[in-house]
Amino acid sequence: MSVKKKIHPEVKSQLHPRSKHRGRYDFNALSESFPAIKDFVKPNKFGDESIDFSDPKAVITLNKALLKYHYGIDHWLIPEGYLCPPIPGRADYIHHIADLLGESNYGNVPVGDNVIVLDIGVGANCIYPMLGAIEYGWSFIGSDIDSIAVQNSKAIVDQNEVLSSKIDIRLQANPKDVLYGTIMVEDRVDLTICNPPFHASEEEALAGTNRKLKNLKLQKPDKLVKNFGGSNGELWCDGGEKRFIRNLIHESKKFSSSVFWFSTLVSKQSNLKAIYGALKTAEAVEVKTIPMGQGNKSSRIVAWTFLKTHQQRSWRETRWTAK
Repeated sequence: MSVKKKIHPEVKSQLHPRSKHRGRYDFNALSESFPAIKDFVKPNKFGDESIDFSDPKAVITLNKALLKYHYGIDHWLIPEGYLCPPIPGRADYIHHIADLLGESNYGNVPVGDNVIVLDIGVGANCIYPMLGAIEYGWSFIGSDIDSIAVQNSKAIVDQNEVLSSKIDIRLQANPKDVLYGTIMVEDRVDLTICNPPFHASEEEALAGTNRKLKNLKLQKPDKLVKNFGGSNGELWCDGGEKRFIRNLIHESKKFSSSVFWFSTLVSKQSNLKAIYGALKTAEAVEVKTIPMGQGNKSSRIVAWTFLKTHQQRSWRETRWTAK
């Protein structure tokens, strides 16, 4: 019985126009750049070359190949059990948030190492700082409460010369704080980004993983294996996404003159009402919601600033060069 080929669109139109991932994975090119991926490439049920996305080793190797081929990252490794991020979605956040900075700079995206971005919860994979540093030349501060994650992200930075002068990884000593202890008095941060823990409990996180496996048409294994990994701190926190973001908003008020734009991913649309309410209470001057989508999943970025028009103008003129 012949397998009916699946018709794929030429581009993934829901991804950002500047994304390097709008086409299908070019496994020939990836294999030339990173030969280890060859061991995991095989035809899927439609006869297309692919990998087994339920296999953690295959997913990690695909990420290594993508980082090498598209971004020139030679060394990337994450500890067992830590989050292996889907790179196209992470790149989309970087591109969309770059557009936000561009809107504040006469339509020109500020580039170069004078632009400083704080990644709240950098994790062990250091993915956002890597992508932002390569794509736009930005400098990054990456913070995390997990000492193992911090050590691993530091190792990634140290092992890649292209990153070594652009990324500063900091341990957040108090897990109850988000910005306190991370942004120093002398810091001026053009942008904060955050992919907050999604779930409110470990049980909820495991249920979410089971749903993902079911969507991949897999039987629930005897021992749960998370194909994209994820430690407890990366997947869930007390109160989940909504409480984490509300805490971030509350603290952001204290750094209103040190940061131009604050931003966070919001996965659950049902959390938006509470988030907008918290921003109103905090007296944010401007709030923007940026839609994002990848495959069947929709998400959005919520961004806010406390800077008034004249303060934004001063910031732009002293820190960015309009081109």
